[in-house]
Amino acid sequence: MIREKRNKDKLIAYYNKFMDEGIVDSNVHPWIAESWQRCRQLHLPHENMAPKVRLTKDEIVQHMKKHSMVLKYIEGLYEQTKQHLNMHNLSMLLIDADGYVVKNYAMPFFQRSIDDIQGMRVLEEDIGTSSVSIALGHNSPFLMFGPEMWIRDCHCSDACSAPISVNGQLRYVLTFFSMDNNNLPYEFLVNHLLMMKYAIEQHLTMLERWTVDDILMSNLPAAIFWLDKDCRIKYCNERAEKRLEGKERLQDVFLNYEHIPIKEALDGQATMRTELTWITADRTYEDITSVMPIVMSGEITGALIVSMSIEDLKTTIAHATGYSSRYSLYSMVGETPEFLQLQHKAMRIARNDHNVLLQGEPGTGKQRLAHGIHQASSRAVAPLICIKCRDVDPAEIREELFGNNVGNKKITGKLELACGGTLFLDEVEKLPVEIGDEIAAALSNKKKYNVRLILACDSTLKRLTDKGLFSRSLYDMVAGTIIRVMPLRERSKDIEAIAEHILAEMSAQHNLPPKRLSPEALTMLINYEWPGNIKQLQGVIEGAFFHTSSNLIEADNVVLPNSTTMEKSWKSNKEAFISMWKAAGGNISRLASMLDVSRVTLYRYLKKYELSK
Repeated sequence: MIREKRNKDKLIAYYNKFMDEGIVDSNVHPWIAESWQRCRQLHLPHENMAPKVRLTKDEIVQHMKKHSMVLKYIEGLYEQTKQHLNMHNLSMLLIDADGYVVKNYAMPFFQRSIDDIQGMRVLEEDIGTSSVSIALGHNSPFLMFGPEMWIRDCHCSDACSAPISVNGQLRYVLTFFSMDNNNLPYEFLVNHLLMMKYAIEQHLTMLERWTVDDILMSNLPAAIFWLDKDCRIKYCNERAEKRLEGKERLQDVFLNYEHIPIKEALDGQATMRTELTWITADRTYEDITSVMPIVMSGEITGALIVSMSIEDLKTTIAHATGYSSRYSLYSMVGETPEFLQLQHKAMRIARNDHNVLLQGEPGTGKQRLAHGIHQASSRAVAPLICIKCRDVDPAEIREELFGNNVGNKKITGKLELACGGTLFLDEVEKLPVEIGDEIAAALSNKKKYNVRLILACDSTLKRLTDKGLFSRSLYDMVAGTIIRVMPLRERSKDIEAIAEHILAEMSAQHNLPPKRLSPEALTMLINYEWPGNIKQLQGVIEGAFFHTSSNLIEADNVVLPNSTTMEKSWKSNKEAFISMWKAAGGNISRLASMLDVSRVTLYRYLKKYELSK
């Protein structure tokens, strides 16, 4: 707060009146009056400064180390301005947010008077009313005249303090004070303090941003170089520094330096996400590289290079697009000996690195089992790539598996994305024989494709192979480890545990209160044959879950597949179809399970009823 010069004799009179009689004159600044009254209630001594709290010598050393970054900057500011401060007999203090003096910048003739203030705490409860306590209490710059201070020994010294904040958080207080306040230029004092406050806050903001940027740059999976106009390196992150092998210039490291589009960037032309090989004397980096011009005030001042390993990029893309297991082996539930034997066998197989064939009827949980095997294996941190084989043009499935190059655009195949992890082929019996042969040939090259293979088949794959309907070479790769997944009718005693697990998953997924089955409803489920197995059971339970308003699902709420209730008019009645779709939570896959039809059929009805997915 900028204040006009006050009459010191009057201020002394106000101070003495309060100290002697406890009366606050109406001319005393209200912030100071409030502080005086608090100090009186605390019974703080007002004749001499008797600090309560101060740091030890060792603590002062650690304190200065903690604040070394800002001290270095303020030291520079002080060196540029100390001639003017000296001219006006001004000294400076830096105080941290806890009220401790970090450093004093005192003029030589003041040094003797304040050489012991460093490390001292100067809050209101320590030294009473001061410009520091007012600036802290009101988060505002404040000019205080000597006789307004609580300590009588300080009455010869005027002071002005300003809080230093970054993003609304108080970091420091900067204080100017004078031991000789005759003819002190108060306007210069305040303006100079506010200028330094602004400069320090900007520096701290930039320092905070740079710290975050440095953390980001160090952890990005990319080598980053910042070059000036003469191609000298101004900055590089840790990954880039490792590539430099101790040298200072790119041209001294990379044999194909001339092929890196740096000159184009310095001419103003950016090169974005281009496949580029970086060649050193000892190794080669296959990267996706961007080189961009840096423009300041309309002038190109340098170039920024961001280069990411293609292998790292594949792994990052795989994880970012959800190529990871969603289920563990223990997300499959059951209590029958047959199921527990299956679960233990899957756990043993997961721990080795053999390829696996899962065989069982549709809906028995082969996909969840494949996820669980991957998660329990040593490959769990690497991608799990899932492909559902289908009756399509072989060229389409070939591109999905092996990728393609279209002009300058490269499509990475899922076989390549699965490197280090697991490739799961569901409904593999639909895979064309020639594509199966190509997969087997590719996987035989373990140096290029380090992939574990899990196949899932709804029928007997050996019979199809013997008939020439499936690739012999691909079948041979999985024939050594086969897991048969039994149908639900062979483990009907597990239906209760499975149903409870599905209901718990539904409650958690949709953030709804838990629900349970009545004994009559459970009996209905146990007595049904379930030709669609667990997938069909899940569809029925989900339908009952959404159709039941209470927490207890009664038998009347359960609609078994092929019942007259389920079959009522949705194929001919749009409103009935929409009602069923709502019951499925708007999820096409869930609705397909509930109605026991394919998703393709449902899409036909969406088109028929002119509905949008």
